[in-house]
Amino acid sequence: MSKNLYVTATGPRSGKSAIALGLMQLLSSHLRKVAFFRPIIQANEGRDHDISLILSHFNLNQDYETAYGFTLSEARERIGAGQYAQLQEEILEKYKRLEAQYDFVLCEGTDFQGQDSAFEFDLNADICANLGAPAMLVCNGNGGQTPRDITRSAQLNVEALEDKSVDVTACIVNKLKADTDVREITQNIRCVARCDEPLLVYAIPEVDALGKPTVGDVGKWLNAKALFSEEGMDNLAQSYIIAAMHISHFLEYLEPGGLIITPGDRSDIILSSLASRLSSNYPDISGIVLTGDLEPSESVKKLIMGWTGVPVPVLSVKESTFPTVERLSMLYGRIDPEDDKRIATALGAFERHVDVDELRNRLVTRRSNRVTPKMFEYGLVEKARTNKQRIVLPEGSGDRILRAADILLRRGVADITLLGNPDEIRSQASRLGLDIGSADVVLPEQSKLLDEYAQTYYELRQHKGIREVDARDRIIDPTYFATMMVHKGHADGMVSGSVTTTAATIRPAFEFIKTKPSASIVSSVFLMCLKDRVLVYGDCAVNPNPNAQQLAEIAIGSAETASIFGVEPRVAMLSYSTGSSGKGADVEKVIEATRLAKEKAPDLLIEGPIQYDAAIDAEVAKTKLPFSEVAGKATVFVFPDLNTGNNTYKAVQRASGAVAIGPVLQGLNKPVNDLSRGCTVPDIVNTVAITAIQAQAEKGLL
Repeated sequence: MSKNLYVTATGPRSGKSAIALGLMQLLSSHLRKVAFFRPIIQANEGRDHDISLILSHFNLNQDYETAYGFTLSEARERIGAGQYAQLQEEILEKYKRLEAQYDFVLCEGTDFQGQDSAFEFDLNADICANLGAPAMLVCNGNGGQTPRDITRSAQLNVEALEDKSVDVTACIVNKLKADTDVREITQNIRCVARCDEPLLVYAIPEVDALGKPTVGDVGKWLNAKALFSEEGMDNLAQSYIIAAMHISHFLEYLEPGGLIITPGDRSDIILSSLASRLSSNYPDISGIVLTGDLEPSESVKKLIMGWTGVPVPVLSVKESTFPTVERLSMLYGRIDPEDDKRIATALGAFERHVDVDELRNRLVTRRSNRVTPKMFEYGLVEKARTNKQRIVLPEGSGDRILRAADILLRRGVADITLLGNPDEIRSQASRLGLDIGSADVVLPEQSKLLDEYAQTYYELRQHKGIREVDARDRIIDPTYFATMMVHKGHADGMVSGSVTTTAATIRPAFEFIKTKPSASIVSSVFLMCLKDRVLVYGDCAVNPNPNAQQLAEIAIGSAETASIFGVEPRVAMLSYSTGSSGKGADVEKVIEATRLAKEKAPDLLIEGPIQYDAAIDAEVAKTKLPFSEVAGKATVFVFPDLNTGNNTYKAVQRASGAVAIGPVLQGLNKPVNDLSRGCTVPDIVNTVAITAIQAQAEKGLL
């Protein structure tokens, strides 16, 4: 077992960067300190794409300069000067500096964009052998080959690496056509000479969203100017359509996702292309590129600008049509660090088609007992994916909700139901370049379940004076409808609050989901992801001034929530007094709450009253409570009131840079969670994953 892995390809455009993303996600979820290293990079100017992607997305504590050895041109110069051995030594030296500081180093080989692929293959093999790293071979399966040809090529490359004294631990055949018989491939590639363990072989199909460029990619590549509608820059350019003929013939050549390329003075082509995007009789094009540094006449511009919502981006370039098409032939889809959608797509494909547990057992030599925010967030997603639940999002038309839904579906975190007008939601998703095709979209007033839901609500609330007609009006409200879905078992959990107040979000749950038999109140916790651990803070969002009985419930509920999310509960009942050092009504409340909690949960490790410093700092604990099993190592912090809890979690969040996930509601019979109205897309993704895990726990699936 090694502390490193070398990812090398057999040729260009293998999708190696997407594989590196998946591997780094796997590693960083189980090891605290992981580094990224590329011995040879292509670029002589600017920053290397893959290094920027990995360092940025995983927020690695690593300087860019430490992440590579040499550029390819520098390597060629040294080799040409007879300094091959010296080059290898210097690469090893730079690598060893990283290895001394990190638990694991993920290495990625060259991009095969030079003129001599055989030279680069041998160079990667020699570097890999010198670093003492096992290799993962990435093969491009999208070359029009048969499965037998792909297998033969991959096998030859495995054997070539073995001939160079490289241990090949895994092989990924990437970008396969959807109808390829993967069994013929995965069952017939094997190690031959260096076989301490069987070769792991995985096959990943072609994903258009990764291999095809977006209109935005085209714009950057061509240094184009956006004339109209920048909102569709995420549209995939599935093909290039050069438009030079008459409209009546040109329209016959339109294809889904086609990018129209035409001189900028062809107003007829421009207008007919835009019109086709609004017609259900023609496929949706992705955009238009106008060549020759020509723009439509002012009258045509005026016509387009008056069009309500220009349907696709229109770009303008200086070059004429032929050079533009030549340049585009060199463009392919790349995953930019800020492209959350493509990153989610790449990670989803990796996790679906690679046996992550099997690969982890092969790669990870030891598990850190510390947990970083990235490790915890990945753990949430991984746990949610193991037994997918259906989560309903009543704010279905919001941009943030749709972007989160796109990521959740790509990652396979949960099945999603969006509430709202289906036409409007799908149109909005299309405008944003999102894929929510596998989500259910429901308009409450048109649902076949409306009458059933209204009748159920009436029966549950008639004792409160609700009339049948009022029940129907109430249940049409998306939050009420979504909560009823959860109550009736048509959804496993609900997440709302991005534009809805907390009171409006949780009121329906109070009305008919109700609290568990063991709980008299609903409370909340925040999962506080510090740099090296996860703490649980409760209650920081719901109950202003709980009494002793309620505080005891919050403590027990918070401990249960901690256990669900893999945090071993050691509960600190916080006060301004530790032990018997202080007096007062507030202290007495905590003393009584601690007594009640111990009485109800005798096996729970709980200490109180205790001050925050004694609860979290082992040195302080030695002085204040030297024999406590909780002091100095508490993981669950129960605050005496909302004022203290809310201010403390925000202070810790801002001062330490902790990631605060929540509030996570507890005490309800079924999971409903509230978002902050200032929530980000990652916040929504995390909250949906949390809700799904709560639903799993409710069903006894954890």
